[in-house]
Amino acid sequence: MQTHLDDRLKASAEEWGADLFGVADLSLAAQEIIRQGGPRLAQWPRAITIGIYLLHPLVDQLPQRAERAVALEYRKHAYDFINQRLDEVSSRLGSLLQREGYRAMPVPASERVDDERLCGAFSHKLAAHLAGLGWIGKSCLLITPQAGPRLRLASVLTDAPLVVTGSPLEERCGDCRQCVDICPVQAFTGQPFREDEPRAVRYDAHKCDAYFRQLTAATGLPVCGMCLYICPFGRKAAGKLSTGG
Repeated sequence: MQTHLDDRLKASAEEWGADLFGVADLSLAAQEIIRQGGPRLAQWPRAITIGIYLLHPLVDQLPQRAERAVALEYRKHAYDFINQRLDEVSSRLGSLLQREGYRAMPVPASERVDDERLCGAFSHKLAAHLAGLGWIGKSCLLITPQAGPRLRLASVLTDAPLVVTGSPLEERCGDCRQCVDICPVQAFTGQPFREDEPRAVRYDAHKCDAYFRQLTAATGLPVCGMCLYICPFGRKAAGKLSTGG
């Protein structure tokens, strides 16, 4: 049964602008958390995951991202501002937990801390997967039933005894390879996600990083997102919205 604190956290997150809310048991991925962020992060038993959906019109115009106006709109409103909103919500949730007598540590949205491995200190996607909010696709993005990969995530680590919201969803990508085929630098191998395999089996992060550095040098606005744009689950969600279905 969900506790009063669980209800308050979820209601507060939604009031502050989160579209998705979940709680993960991090003990299920302790070794992976240690590999990515070290023992400092593996001490936390729970993670709250929050997500904010991207606006479909911003995503749908990504094939025209070479136009400066399109790239600027996406960069500002589907990345910078969304990350700021996520960080504000996670910070406020952390304060709420502390007032209730628990320890909490927000993890910033989309912040790289390791330039060699090209990753953050903690995987928001892994926490969301463990919380039952979606599955990891061939693009290495979290795919949700509601919006596909068209969202951004942040996490709050805590020792509060919160009720886990679900279990990892079974992968539903099947034989689809649209995200693999559309990648400008062929960074994806097309291998499905497996928890016991390193990311490099599915994704060459250095190819992606080099492409973004190339875009930065050329335009000052590094925007791609084609794997996010093409996913059928996201396009289906956008279609339902436009038709009112």
